[in-house]
Amino acid sequence: MTEPTPSSTADREPSAPESLSLSTLESLCADIEANVSRVIVGHDDAIEHVITAVLGRGHVLLDDVPGVGKTMLARSIARSVDCTFRRIQFTPDLLPADVTGVNVFNEKTREFEFNAGPVFANVVLGDEINRAPPKTQSALLEAMAEEQVTVDGETRELPDPFTVIATQNAVEPNQTYELPFAEIDRFMKKLSLGYPDADEETELLGRAVGHHPIDSLEPVTDLETIVRARETVARIRVEEPVRAYATRLARYTREHAHIGVSPRATISLLRAAQARAALDGRDYVVPDDVQAEAPVVLSHRIRTEGRDRDGESVVAHALERTSVE
Repeated sequence: MTEPTPSSTADREPSAPESLSLSTLESLCADIEANVSRVIVGHDDAIEHVITAVLGRGHVLLDDVPGVGKTMLARSIARSVDCTFRRIQFTPDLLPADVTGVNVFNEKTREFEFNAGPVFANVVLGDEINRAPPKTQSALLEAMAEEQVTVDGETRELPDPFTVIATQNAVEPNQTYELPFAEIDRFMKKLSLGYPDADEETELLGRAVGHHPIDSLEPVTDLETIVRARETVARIRVEEPVRAYATRLARYTREHAHIGVSPRATISLLRAAQARAALDGRDYVVPDDVQAEAPVVLSHRIRTEGRDRDGESVVAHALERTSVE
Protein backbone atom coordinates (compact mmCIF):
# COMPACT_ATOMS: atom_id res chain seq x y z
CA MET A 1 0.00 0.00 0.00
CA THR A 2 1.51 3.32 -1.07
CA GLU A 3 1.58 6.09 1.50
CA PRO A 4 0.09 9.41 0.36
CA THR A 5 2.63 12.19 -0.04
CA PRO A 6 1.53 15.64 1.15
CA SER A 7 1.83 18.11 -1.69
CA SER A 8 1.26 21.77 -2.35
CA THR A 9 -2.07 22.79 -3.85
CA ALA A 10 -0.21 23.91 -6.96
CA ASP A 11 1.02 20.35 -7.57
CA ARG A 12 -2.41 18.86 -8.29
CA GLU A 13 -3.86 19.21 -11.76
CA PRO A 14 -7.52 18.19 -11.67
CA SER A 15 -8.60 15.67 -14.26
CA ALA A 16 -11.88 13.81 -14.38
CA PRO A 17 -11.40 10.06 -13.93
CA GLU A 18 -13.30 7.50 -15.93
CA SER A 19 -16.63 6.50 -14.44
CA LEU A 20 -18.04 3.04 -13.81
CA SER A 21 -21.18 1.69 -15.38
CA LEU A 22 -24.20 1.74 -13.08
CA SER A 23 -24.36 -2.07 -13.04
CA THR A 24 -20.70 -2.25 -11.99
CA LEU A 25 -21.29 0.34 -9.28
CA GLU A 26 -24.28 -1.63 -7.94
CA SER A 27 -22.16 -4.77 -7.75
CA LEU A 28 -19.35 -2.86 -6.06
CA CYS A 29 -21.64 -1.47 -3.37
CA ALA A 30 -23.19 -4.89 -2.79
CA ASP A 31 -19.72 -6.39 -2.31
CA ILE A 32 -18.73 -3.70 0.19
CA GLU A 33 -22.00 -4.03 2.10
CA ALA A 34 -21.68 -7.82 2.28
CA ASN A 35 -18.08 -7.53 3.45
CA VAL A 36 -18.92 -5.03 6.20
CA SER A 37 -21.90 -7.18 7.24
CA ARG A 38 -19.45 -9.91 8.21
CA VAL A 39 -18.52 -7.64 11.12
CA ILE A 40 -21.56 -5.41 11.68
CA VAL A 41 -24.77 -7.31 12.38
CA GLY A 42 -28.25 -5.82 12.02
CA HIS A 43 -27.35 -2.36 10.74
CA ASP A 44 -27.75 -2.72 6.98
CA ASP A 45 -29.33 0.74 6.68
CA ALA A 46 -26.40 2.38 8.48
CA ILE A 47 -23.89 0.52 6.30
CA GLU A 48 -25.69 1.70 3.18
CA HIS A 49 -25.77 5.26 4.48
CA VAL A 50 -22.01 5.26 5.06
CA ILE A 51 -21.38 3.84 1.59
CA THR A 52 -23.56 6.49 -0.05
CA ALA A 53 -21.77 9.20 1.96
CA VAL A 54 -18.38 8.00 0.74
CA LEU A 55 -19.60 7.87 -2.86
CA GLY A 56 -21.24 11.28 -2.46
CA ARG A 57 -17.95 12.85 -1.29
CA GLY A 58 -19.19 13.37 2.24
CA HIS A 59 -18.14 12.71 5.83
CA VAL A 60 -20.03 10.77 8.51
CA LEU A 61 -20.60 11.35 12.22
CA LEU A 62 -21.60 8.26 14.22
CA ASP A 63 -23.28 9.31 17.47
CA ASP A 64 -24.33 6.73 20.02
CA VAL A 65 -23.57 5.10 23.35
CA PRO A 66 -20.27 3.21 23.68
CA GLY A 67 -20.02 -0.39 22.56
CA VAL A 68 -22.66 -0.58 19.82
CA GLY A 69 -20.17 -0.86 16.93
CA LYS A 70 -19.45 2.71 15.79
CA THR A 71 -15.70 2.24 15.55
CA MET A 72 -16.05 -1.25 14.07
CA LEU A 73 -18.32 0.12 11.34
CA ALA A 74 -15.76 2.76 10.40
CA ARG A 75 -12.89 0.27 10.44
CA SER A 76 -14.85 -2.26 8.40
CA ILE A 77 -15.62 0.29 5.68
CA ALA A 78 -11.95 1.30 5.54
CA ARG A 79 -10.74 -2.31 5.44
CA SER A 80 -13.12 -3.12 2.59
CA VAL A 81 -11.18 -0.72 0.37
CA ASP A 82 -7.46 -1.11 -0.28
CA CYS A 83 -6.58 2.44 0.76
CA THR A 84 -4.63 4.34 3.39
CA PHE A 85 -6.34 4.45 6.78
CA ARG A 86 -5.47 6.36 9.93
CA ARG A 87 -7.13 6.43 13.31
CA ILE A 88 -7.00 9.50 15.55
CA GLN A 89 -7.92 8.88 19.17
CA PHE A 90 -9.29 12.22 20.33
CA THR A 91 -8.35 12.99 23.94
CA PRO A 92 -8.38 16.17 26.06
CA ASP A 93 -4.62 16.66 25.60
CA LEU A 94 -4.61 16.22 21.80
CA LEU A 95 -3.23 19.26 19.96
CA PRO A 96 -4.16 20.53 16.46
CA ALA A 97 -0.64 19.69 15.23
CA ASP A 98 -1.21 16.09 16.33
CA VAL A 99 -3.95 15.97 13.69
CA THR A 100 -2.61 18.05 10.80
CA GLY A 101 1.16 17.64 11.20
CA VAL A 102 3.98 20.01 12.01
CA ASN A 103 7.13 21.53 10.52
CA VAL A 104 10.26 20.18 12.21
CA PHE A 105 13.74 21.68 11.87
CA ASN A 106 16.28 19.25 10.37
CA GLU A 107 19.67 20.07 11.83
CA LYS A 108 21.50 18.23 9.02
CA THR A 109 19.88 20.10 6.14
CA ARG A 110 19.28 23.26 8.19
CA GLU A 111 15.76 23.36 6.79
CA PHE A 112 12.27 22.78 8.10
CA GLU A 113 10.60 19.55 7.00
CA PHE A 114 6.93 18.79 7.19
CA ASN A 115 5.90 15.74 9.22
CA ALA A 116 2.43 14.86 8.00
CA GLY A 117 -0.22 14.17 10.62
CA PRO A 118 -2.71 11.28 10.54
CA VAL A 119 -5.22 13.40 8.61
CA PHE A 120 -3.19 12.61 5.47
CA ALA A 121 -5.02 9.38 4.61
CA ASN A 122 -7.87 8.31 2.37
CA VAL A 123 -10.06 7.29 5.30
CA VAL A 124 -9.59 8.96 8.68
CA LEU A 125 -11.32 7.59 11.76
CA GLY A 126 -11.78 10.28 14.41
CA ASP A 127 -12.56 8.19 17.47
CA GLU A 128 -14.63 9.93 20.17
CA ILE A 129 -14.07 13.27 18.49
CA ASN A 130 -15.92 15.18 21.21
CA ARG A 131 -13.37 14.21 23.88
CA ALA A 132 -10.92 16.78 22.47
CA PRO A 133 -11.37 20.53 23.07
CA PRO A 134 -12.92 22.66 20.31
CA LYS A 135 -9.54 24.07 19.21
CA THR A 136 -8.35 20.57 18.32
CA GLN A 137 -11.66 19.58 16.78
CA SER A 138 -11.46 22.62 14.54
CA ALA A 139 -8.21 21.29 13.04
CA LEU A 140 -10.46 19.24 10.78
CA LEU A 141 -12.52 22.17 9.49
CA GLU A 142 -10.36 23.03 6.48
CA ALA A 143 -9.62 19.38 5.78
CA MET A 144 -13.28 18.37 5.67
CA ALA A 145 -14.49 21.35 3.67
CA GLU A 146 -11.64 21.81 1.19
CA GLU A 147 -9.61 18.57 1.31
CA GLN A 148 -6.47 20.48 2.21
CA VAL A 149 -4.47 21.47 5.28
CA THR A 150 -2.63 24.74 5.92
CA VAL A 151 0.32 24.64 8.33
CA ASP A 152 2.59 27.65 8.88
CA GLY A 153 1.12 29.41 5.87
CA GLU A 154 1.66 26.56 3.40
CA THR A 155 -1.32 24.66 2.04
CA ARG A 156 -1.07 20.96 1.21
CA GLU A 157 -3.58 18.79 -0.58
CA LEU A 158 -5.01 15.73 1.17
CA PRO A 159 -5.19 12.37 -0.61
CA ASP A 160 -8.00 11.85 -3.09
CA PRO A 161 -10.47 10.53 -2.11
CA PHE A 162 -10.60 11.79 1.47
CA THR A 163 -13.28 10.77 3.96
CA VAL A 164 -13.64 11.39 7.68
CA ILE A 165 -15.72 8.95 9.71
CA ALA A 166 -15.96 10.26 13.26
CA THR A 167 -17.53 8.72 16.33
CA GLN A 168 -19.05 10.77 19.12
CA ASN A 169 -19.59 9.74 22.72
CA ALA A 170 -23.27 10.34 23.45
CA VAL A 171 -22.91 9.92 27.22
CA GLU A 172 -20.60 11.37 29.89
CA PRO A 173 -21.46 15.02 29.09
CA ASN A 174 -19.16 16.26 31.84
CA GLN A 175 -16.17 14.60 30.17
CA THR A 176 -16.77 15.70 26.58
CA TYR A 177 -16.92 18.93 24.58
CA GLU A 178 -19.70 20.05 22.29
CA LEU A 179 -18.73 20.00 18.63
CA PRO A 180 -18.55 23.46 17.03
CA PHE A 181 -21.59 24.07 14.84
CA ALA A 182 -19.32 24.83 11.87
CA GLU A 183 -17.83 21.35 12.19
CA ILE A 184 -21.19 19.61 12.54
CA ASP A 185 -22.23 21.32 9.31
CA ARG A 186 -19.31 19.66 7.52
CA PHE A 187 -20.60 16.16 8.21
CA MET A 188 -22.83 15.02 5.38
CA LYS A 189 -24.62 12.54 7.64
CA LYS A 190 -25.13 11.89 11.31
CA LEU A 191 -26.10 8.31 12.16
CA SER A 192 -27.03 6.37 15.28
CA LEU A 193 -26.76 2.59 15.38
CA GLY A 194 -28.77 1.76 18.47
CA TYR A 195 -28.80 -1.58 20.25
CA PRO A 196 -29.25 -4.80 18.26
CA ASP A 197 -32.36 -6.90 18.84
CA ALA A 198 -32.07 -10.27 20.61
CA ASP A 199 -31.49 -12.36 17.48
CA GLU A 200 -28.94 -9.91 16.09
CA GLU A 201 -27.02 -9.79 19.35
CA THR A 202 -26.95 -13.59 19.56
CA GLU A 203 -25.60 -13.73 15.99
CA LEU A 204 -23.00 -11.09 16.86
CA LEU A 205 -21.84 -13.07 19.89
CA GLY A 206 -21.40 -16.16 17.74
CA ARG A 207 -19.11 -14.26 15.40
CA ALA A 208 -17.07 -12.20 17.85
CA VAL A 209 -16.59 -14.19 21.05
CA GLY A 210 -13.58 -16.04 19.63
CA HIS A 211 -11.54 -14.28 16.96
CA HIS A 212 -13.18 -11.04 15.92
CA PRO A 213 -14.15 -11.02 12.21
CA ILE A 214 -12.54 -7.59 11.75
CA ASP A 215 -9.15 -9.29 12.09
CA SER A 216 -9.65 -11.35 8.93
CA LEU A 217 -11.52 -8.78 6.83
CA GLU A 218 -9.94 -8.33 3.41
CA PRO A 219 -10.46 -5.55 0.83
CA VAL A 220 -13.06 -6.17 -1.86
CA THR A 221 -12.06 -3.22 -4.04
CA ASP A 222 -9.25 -0.73 -4.56
CA LEU A 223 -8.81 3.01 -4.42
CA GLU A 224 -8.97 3.56 -8.17
CA THR A 225 -12.36 1.85 -8.36
CA ILE A 226 -13.74 4.03 -5.56
CA VAL A 227 -12.53 7.15 -7.38
CA ARG A 228 -14.30 5.97 -10.53
CA ALA A 229 -17.43 5.13 -8.53
CA ARG A 230 -17.51 8.63 -7.11
CA GLU A 231 -17.22 10.02 -10.61
CA THR A 232 -20.21 7.89 -11.63
CA VAL A 233 -22.24 9.34 -8.77
CA ALA A 234 -21.16 12.90 -9.62
CA ARG A 235 -22.61 12.43 -13.12
CA ILE A 236 -26.07 11.38 -11.90
CA ARG A 237 -28.54 13.95 -13.23
CA VAL A 238 -30.38 16.24 -10.81
CA GLU A 239 -33.04 18.07 -12.80
CA GLU A 240 -34.41 21.49 -11.88
CA PRO A 241 -37.68 20.23 -10.27
CA VAL A 242 -35.67 18.05 -7.85
CA ARG A 243 -33.28 20.90 -7.07
CA ALA A 244 -36.27 23.17 -6.44
CA TYR A 245 -37.78 20.55 -4.11
CA ALA A 246 -34.55 20.37 -2.09
CA THR A 247 -34.52 24.15 -1.89
CA ARG A 248 -38.10 24.21 -0.54
CA LEU A 249 -37.15 21.67 2.14
CA ALA A 250 -34.19 23.80 3.18
CA ARG A 251 -36.29 26.97 3.29
CA TYR A 252 -38.88 25.23 5.47
CA THR A 253 -36.20 24.45 8.08
CA ARG A 254 -35.02 28.08 8.06
CA GLU A 255 -38.56 29.33 8.58
CA HIS A 256 -39.45 26.85 11.36
CA ALA A 257 -36.26 26.63 13.43
CA HIS A 258 -33.89 28.95 15.25
CA ILE A 259 -31.14 27.89 12.83
CA GLY A 260 -32.08 26.09 9.64
CA VAL A 261 -29.88 24.19 7.23
CA SER A 262 -27.18 25.92 5.20
CA PRO A 263 -26.67 25.80 1.42
CA ARG A 264 -23.84 23.36 2.17
CA ALA A 265 -26.49 21.07 3.65
CA THR A 266 -28.62 21.28 0.50
CA ILE A 267 -25.59 20.39 -1.62
CA SER A 268 -24.89 17.43 0.66
CA LEU A 269 -28.52 16.34 0.41
CA LEU A 270 -28.42 16.22 -3.37
CA ARG A 271 -25.04 14.50 -3.45
CA ALA A 272 -26.36 11.82 -1.10
CA ALA A 273 -29.47 11.52 -3.28
CA GLN A 274 -27.24 11.05 -6.33
CA ALA A 275 -25.49 8.16 -4.60
CA ARG A 276 -28.80 6.57 -3.63
CA ALA A 277 -30.09 6.87 -7.18
CA ALA A 278 -26.92 5.17 -8.45
CA LEU A 279 -27.38 2.33 -5.96
CA ASP A 280 -30.86 1.86 -7.39
CA GLY A 281 -29.47 1.70 -10.92
CA ARG A 282 -30.77 5.08 -12.06
CA ASP A 283 -28.80 7.84 -13.74
CA TYR A 284 -31.17 10.51 -12.42
CA VAL A 285 -32.44 11.59 -8.99
CA VAL A 286 -36.12 11.38 -8.02
CA PRO A 287 -37.82 13.00 -5.00
CA ASP A 288 -37.85 9.62 -3.21
CA ASP A 289 -34.04 9.73 -3.12
CA VAL A 290 -34.13 13.16 -1.49
CA GLN A 291 -36.74 12.02 1.03
CA ALA A 292 -34.73 8.93 1.96
CA GLU A 293 -31.61 10.98 2.69
CA ALA A 294 -33.10 14.12 4.26
CA PRO A 295 -33.46 12.84 7.87
CA VAL A 296 -29.78 11.85 8.23
CA VAL A 297 -28.39 14.74 6.16
CA LEU A 298 -30.39 17.69 7.51
CA SER A 299 -31.48 16.94 11.10
CA HIS A 300 -28.14 17.46 12.86
CA ARG A 301 -27.68 20.89 11.23
CA ILE A 302 -30.85 22.38 12.74
CA ARG A 303 -31.13 24.22 16.06
CA THR A 304 -34.48 24.71 17.78
CA GLU A 305 -35.38 26.69 20.88
CA GLY A 306 -38.18 24.58 22.34
CA ARG A 307 -37.63 21.34 24.23
CA ASP A 308 -40.58 19.74 22.46
CA ARG A 309 -38.91 20.02 19.05
CA ASP A 310 -35.60 18.95 17.60
CA GLY A 311 -33.99 18.77 14.20
CA GLU A 312 -35.54 15.40 13.43
CA SER A 313 -39.07 16.66 14.02
CA VAL A 314 -38.45 19.77 11.89
CA VAL A 315 -37.25 17.62 8.99
CA ALA A 316 -40.18 15.23 9.42
CA HIS A 317 -42.63 18.14 9.24
CA ALA A 318 -40.76 19.56 6.24
CA LEU A 319 -41.15 16.27 4.37
CA GLU A 320 -44.85 16.08 5.27
CA ARG A 321 -45.71 19.67 4.36
CA THR A 322 -43.44 20.45 1.41
CA SER A 323 -45.03 19.70 -1.93
CA VAL A 324 -43.35 17.67 -4.64
CA GLU A 325 -44.05 19.47 -7.91
